[in-house]
Formats: sequence, structure tokens, C-alpha cells
Amino acid sequence: MIRMAEIGLRTRMLVRDVMSSPPITVDENISIDQVAQSLKEHRVGCVIVTGKEGKPLGIITERDLVLRVLAKNLIPSQILAKEVMSSPLITIDPSETLTEAARRMSRLNIRRLGVMYKGRLVGIISSKDILAITPELIETIQEKARIESANIEETLEASPLAGYCDNCGIWSDDLIEVEGQFLCEDCRTELTEE
Repeated sequence: MIRMAEIGLRTRMLVRDVMSSPPITVDENISIDQVAQSLKEHRVGCVIVTGKEGKPLGIITERDLVLRVLAKNLIPSQILAKEVMSSPLITIDPSETLTEAARRMSRLNIRRLGVMYKGRLVGIISSKDILAITPELIETIQEKARIESANIEETLEASPLAGYCDNCGIWSDDLIEVEGQFLCEDCRTELTEE
């Protein structure tokens, strides 16, 4: 049987495999209009808000701008990032599985997680990142199933079965398929003698 590791595939995809790095960050004291400019400039849907010494404090998404600034008719240049951010930033370790990341996002009803390694922000992973690799994962799973199915078929073809012989009708613990019929040892011997 071919194992996934033998053909260079890990059985688990990890956060570090699909996260975006480095994350786009903004200081907690910049104005929301500058945050919007940063989103536009970097072509991203969120920024991580950092405090002193770059410590991550929270996150601002496009949705936050709509709900917390535009919908309230506030002036973006007069509001600071720390007033709009969602806090605290929910994080995950880069060695966690994508399954765990997806579960955490689902359970907390969020779409993004900061990726922290040894106390440092090293990336961000979004539900979109996970969805982007899903087709490849499905293909990998299908290929693995095909390989395992072929191996099972080879095993079944080579091993004798128990049942009634298709030729003589007698019970046998040693049936083997020959030309589409399951034959006992006696009937197989007769067939080869003919």
C-alpha cells in the first residue's frame, strides 16, 4: 500500500501552509481614513491593529468600517483605529491544522485569525484562504481513495474467498475467480487439465 508520506503528501494541512504573511498592520492611533487607505493600497480586506512595540491588539475589517463608521455617519478622519477595531485579536498557532482553524472560525463566527508564533504576529489566515485550497484537498482525497481502492482490489483478487463454487455448487473455503466465475480448487484443476 502506498502511504501519503511516500509520495510526498502530508495527511494534514497546517495553518502555516496557507496563511498570508507578513500581515498588514496599522498603529492603534492612526485615523480610520488612513486605515481605509492602507486597505486600498495593500488590496486586503483587513488590517491588524498594533500597540506599543508592535503588539497585536485587534483587527479592523471592511465590514467594521461599514458598520462602525459609515452606518453611523461618522467622519473617518476624526476616529482612531483603536476606537473601531474588534478586540482582542483571536489567534492561532501556525502548526495547528486547517480543520482546527476552520472550527475556531465557525465556533466564534469570525472569518479571520491572527497567526502567532512564539508571541509574535507572523501572519493571518482567513476563511477565504481555506476555501481557496479546498479544491486541491478534495482532489488529493479522491486520489488517495483511488489508490487505496486499487490496493484493496489487488488484495481481494489475490486472496481466496469462501462460498459456493459457480461450477459444481459445492461449498469451498478456497474460491478464486477464473474468467468471471468463482471456482473451487477441484474445478480449477479440471479447467487447467482441459
